[in-house]
Amino acid sequence: MSDTSESTDAAEADPAAVDAEEVRHVAELARVRLEDDEVDEFAEQFAEILDYFEALDEVPETEREEELVNVMRADEVELGLTQAEALSNAEETEDGFFVGPKVS
Repeated sequence: MSDTSESTDAAEADPAAVDAEEVRHVAELARVRLEDDEVDEFAEQFAEILDYFEALDEVPETEREEELVNVMRADEVELGLTQAEALSNAEETEDGFFVGPKVS
């Protein structure tokens, strides 16, 4: 057997392998046009990504549960600015609100 047929057989046997039709389907959903050589390239890359996920499945789970601690300080109510104080430095106000540039 030649090297190309062996690699093709290995890709077909691998359940995580991504075929060109799946890549075309994902590209269609994403509204991306791909050339044939790009489809093959993405199929290889998707297969590699799936291999990485399979490697993560092999990481053992830990039974240790960390105790959660709130690292935020408690809220404290403080007096704020009055509406007049908040608007005192504004260039332009209208009916008690800031006036900003028009957005179209």
